[in-house]
Amino acid sequence: MHTTKTSKAGRKKVALLAATGQAGRTILSELISRGYEVTAVVRHPNKLPKSIHTVQDDLNHVDRIAEIIKGVEVVISAYGPPKEERFFTDVSYTDILATTTKRIIEAGGKAEVPRLVVVGAAGSLWFYPRVTVLKSGYWPQNLHPIAISHTKAFSADINWTYFSPPMLIEPGVRTGNFRLGVDDLIVDEQGKSWISFEDYAVALVNELENPKHQRARFTIGY
Repeated sequence: MHTTKTSKAGRKKVALLAATGQAGRTILSELISRGYEVTAVVRHPNKLPKSIHTVQDDLNHVDRIAEIIKGVEVVISAYGPPKEERFFTDVSYTDILATTTKRIIEAGGKAEVPRLVVVGAAGSLWFYPRVTVLKSGYWPQNLHPIAISHTKAFSADINWTYFSPPMLIEPGVRTGNFRLGVDDLIVDEQGKSWISFEDYAVALVNELENPKHQRARFTIGY
């Protein structure tokens, strides 16, 4: 069982992409609470308080992304396609995730950003040996498109950290107590695979302060 530390050492300049989604907002709150200097990159700046440094962008152009993130030490991408009706049925739509991730990676290279952390998905985790969550039969059918698109974005030979949540991530309580793993799905004593957004954010920011998964994927669960 992991318990978070609250050390104030080693703070970094961070660019958080897609900071107004559920994951983005929670990560933003955790970063600010620990004193990070954050640039929140969003499509609609009016969704965040004016006290937060925001930059408006839709992540559609490599050079523009590179300009925004120049000088930061870490880029965190919480990007996901808007949840329109086709999000649940059309892989060609959810593949926006993969193409946007490629742009972010290219922009990071242009801007010489040392590290990229990606809010990932559970679909590529091992459910059983040689059987992924996506192919286990337990993954919701309406979330197959986005899981497939996340799998396409998953493999890249760069200095990134891909942080897979468990099968269920939902708003809850910030406990700071959880377990971390690498490629295998984490389940609790009742067989449930879950985490709160709040504890997911804690673990992600902990990784910034004490890097253990560079050029690697890791995951979390109770």
